Amino acid sequence: MRVPERERYWETVVENLADGLMIVDPEGKIVYANQSLEEITGYAREELVGQSCQLLKCDTCRGLRPRSPDKRCDLFTRGSFKRIKCVLIRKDGRPLPFLKNASVIRDGSGRIVGGVETFTDLTEILSRDQVISYLRQELDKKAEGFHGLLGRSPAMLQLFELLTGAAHSDAPVVLYGESGTGKELAASALHRLSPRSPGPFIRVNSAALNESLLESELFGHVKGAFTGADRNRMGRFEASHRGSIFLDEIGDMPLSTQAKLLRALQEKVIEKVGDHRPIPVDVRIITATNQDLERLMKQGRFREDLFFRINVIPIHLPPLRDRREDIPFLVDHFIEKSASKIQKKINGLSRAALEMLMNYSWPGNVRELINVIDYALVLCPGGQIQPDHLPAMLQRQGLRPAAGRERPGEGSGADEREMLLQALSQAGGRKAEAARLLGISRVTLWKRLKTHNLEVARVIRGDGF
Repeated sequence: MRVPERERYWETVVENLADGLMIVDPEGKIVYANQSLEEITGYAREELVGQSCQLLKCDTCRGLRPRSPDKRCDLFTRGSFKRIKCVLIRKDGRPLPFLKNASVIRDGSGRIVGGVETFTDLTEILSRDQVISYLRQELDKKAEGFHGLLGRSPAMLQLFELLTGAAHSDAPVVLYGESGTGKELAASALHRLSPRSPGPFIRVNSAALNESLLESELFGHVKGAFTGADRNRMGRFEASHRGSIFLDEIGDMPLSTQAKLLRALQEKVIEKVGDHRPIPVDVRIITATNQDLERLMKQGRFREDLFFRINVIPIHLPPLRDRREDIPFLVDHFIEKSASKIQKKINGLSRAALEMLMNYSWPGNVRELINVIDYALVLCPGGQIQPDHLPAMLQRQGLRPAAGRERPGEGSGADEREMLLQALSQAGGRKAEAARLLGISRVTLWKRLKTHNLEVARVIRGDGF
């Protein structure tokens, strides 16, 4: 490689560094600055070259010593600096935290001819560290964790950070998570942390109402719009004006209501049932589902245009089985919270009982864990909670190792039959509840009941065994 080509090669390398780079002469005068240093400091290269390095006002740089005979920068006395955290002052006056590495430059005879310094911007790293530190401080309080959400695992800390960031946006959010993972708490946290917190936070369960009632609930109706509409009614969208609306179980919303919801999001207006006058609304929409919306779209049960309108910020809430390290902390919290109400002195869980909790798959997530602790507190007379104080189903499944363990209801033979019987008995014969306890669909439950020749009515009577 010829000398001019070599010079262009190294110039290209230096100019494309993400870190700022500066070269100074032995008197501390800047003789070169790369493009990244311009971006970091806010100074143009022409404003830096020829100036003293003291222009950047680095807090750890001692600069030139007026009373020293050689008036040399400390770098030329020490020879190098490694990974020094500093703060410089940008051209606009803002402080900038950065990491500095510096070394002297010598010629072939060993004479010092200058110094080279690199600057790594720490703003983003420190900002993230501050957020994590804040979250940890919040979790260490004796309160209800992060706006009611509890956990100290990396998955939960990441969730808290994401919720904090998303709260400052007005973009729609979809909360994905299994039943019992805390989607409503997450939605409430998004509202309380947002600029809309002074406004209302309105909740709607899309699966709890039939199609006609849901439309009226969302958009309101006028008197005479349908039988029984004896007065005008304000809908949930209008009630949440300048606040947030939380639509839970959005995957169960009828297609006709989805079309009207899409219009409300696109045009920011609604129409009451029985009326055609547009009503402007200023609402931040938060939705939640435990279903796969993309699969529902392929099945024609969810509008594609609505999906892309609401799925701007998708947030996934981790199931409890994916953050088992939180279980001891959650157990201690729930015991402390509940034990005082039942007038018992409970000293936590025995090692064997905790191992069962750690090995269980938790299809009902934190909500199920709360129920298990409440159940154990009733049976435990005092002292430590033992394995026999836990529900029978949890005792059976909790004895299996967590890694590689089958999901509930996926066993074979007598084990699977026994688990089906226990689930139906615990659910009082309600198939939907039994399927939830087993972590399977109702269709899968029906198939397995048929395989084992189990009839719900006989099980409840006690002669299905």
